[in-house]
Amino acid sequence: MIREALIGAAAGAVGTVALNVTTYADMALRGRVASSVPSEAAGRLAEKLGIDLSAEDEEQDGPTAQNRQSGLGALQGYVVGLGLGAVYGLVRPRLGNVSVPLAGLGLALAAMAGSDAPTAALGVVEPSTWPLSTWAMDLGFHLPYGLVTAVAYEAFNGAS
Repeated sequence: MIREALIGAAAGAVGTVALNVTTYADMALRGRVASSVPSEAAGRLAEKLGIDLSAEDEEQDGPTAQNRQSGLGALQGYVVGLGLGAVYGLVRPRLGNVSVPLAGLGLALAAMAGSDAPTAALGVVEPSTWPLSTWAMDLGFHLPYGLVTAVAYEAFNGAS
């Protein structure tokens, strides 16, 4: 059981790299700024938990707090990516002959939920107002995660 979870986490790490490459390539091609959503979510979560991210000699929303929010936001993405991979590693042996593309799509949708649901619950985003194009773009970023995670799991699992 630990073996499957570790293989899944490793596959999730590879999938997370694929998602990050897709995101950074989109930023480079379209010239868009990085999303502030992960950082905002980290800041709101810290606030709800009563955690002050600022330095002792700074105002509450000073540069140290902003830097910590940015770091925590990125770490949340890794937690989702590796955590979902670990769960997939535990579940995959029970899925039978599910194809890699179908498993990849399921992983992509789960990753979307894993990032969109908490940010919506924290009031950072409002997915119910998103047009279809925004949903499609969100899926477009998460699909590489799902497909690469599924392929990597199969490759890692077959290497044993």
